[in-house]
Amino acid sequence: MSPAFETAHAVRPPLLVALPSPRRPGRQDRDGPTAVLGAVLRDGPVARTALAHATGLSPAAVSRHTAELIGLGLLRELAPPAGPPRAGRPQIPVAVDPGHHAACGVHIALTHTTFAVVDLLGRVVAQQRLPHGGGVREVLGQVLRHLPAFLAAEAAGRSVLGIGVVTGGWVDSDQGVVVEHTPLGWHDVRVRDTLAAGTRLPVHVEGHARALAQAELLFGAGAGRSELVQLFVGNVVDAAITTAGTVLRGRRSGAGDVAHLPLGDAGLRCGCGRYGCLQASVSELAVAGRAHEAGVIPAPDFALLLARAADGHPGAVRILRERLRATGRAAALLLDVINPEVLVVADSTAVFLPHLLPELYEEVAAHSHLCTDPERAVVPTSFGRQVLAVAAGAAVLDAVYRRPMELRTARRPRAGVSSTAS
Repeated sequence: MSPAFETAHAVRPPLLVALPSPRRPGRQDRDGPTAVLGAVLRDGPVARTALAHATGLSPAAVSRHTAELIGLGLLRELAPPAGPPRAGRPQIPVAVDPGHHAACGVHIALTHTTFAVVDLLGRVVAQQRLPHGGGVREVLGQVLRHLPAFLAAEAAGRSVLGIGVVTGGWVDSDQGVVVEHTPLGWHDVRVRDTLAAGTRLPVHVEGHARALAQAELLFGAGAGRSELVQLFVGNVVDAAITTAGTVLRGRRSGAGDVAHLPLGDAGLRCGCGRYGCLQASVSELAVAGRAHEAGVIPAPDFALLLARAADGHPGAVRILRERLRATGRAAALLLDVINPEVLVVADSTAVFLPHLLPELYEEVAAHSHLCTDPERAVVPTSFGRQVLAVAAGAAVLDAVYRRPMELRTARRPRAGVSSTAS
């Protein structure tokens, strides 16, 4: 392994926490740090007294857990509020510390890989996109070759807590395996094992709809909410469902497969062999292909279609309006079946051409029995053009916020570790 990896994620030694005397941990000891860190992320900067009210923990427990989290570099104390001194102990606010640690994100799309550094507040510090040809060895080999120099240049002195690898299709996050990604032609690819062996960093592999749902719960439209549905419409179409603040995974992480719901054009044949599947109607691949066949764009490239629609081309605008209406029918079904507090749509049209969103809202209103206010219940992604980078980083950050006391800065890679995909 290149020495650049050592430079990238071992910038400073791990911070140590003075632990209490050994005893059997109670529930507060296990769950308290998670509650405190989550409350600071949601409400911070916030004083310890307010944290006690927000979490239901005792002031002593809040002080202890706050000290532990500061020692791990997850929280920091800020200067006391300006103004005349008050009676009693000073109310020193604490906030999430974005300067010590970061997550590395790797989003694998059909034609390119997005590399990112994301801080603990979900902000993209740096990102870079590189094209690839789609083969397993090529893509994973590119990740292993590129990450050392990228992190050395962009981690900005932060310790890298892990690598989040996010892609579409069926992803078994427990096993770190891409079970099936039809457009890429990937089947049963052991992504975590390959990248963990090559980087000696923790690797979290996740489907992009679930990763985005995690990001929305932490930093976006789901903050302070417990029920959310994430609908992702790209080259692959899928969804994620969260309840009680937890993403539903299902057996082998198969929950949320909406690609083949019969909500599309009944005359369009899907790659699965059936007709009328949602993905066959709305995926970027399918829509760009139809636009090219109709002579709207010179090549089957969805970015060209977006650009042509942005210039006001009536054919391009019509195609994207139809796509949003089909997406709206899917959103209406998910709203009625799950009835979440909010449904988030991640879709390039919503990001680049938000003035077309009324098409989606009108379709939701026409087809949902429960939703009375589509513009409140259905919102575009919180992360705009950085959505893929944030999704990849969130695969790591979700684990940090759920289990902060398991935090360990990554070990230095052993000399001679191979940097090519197996």
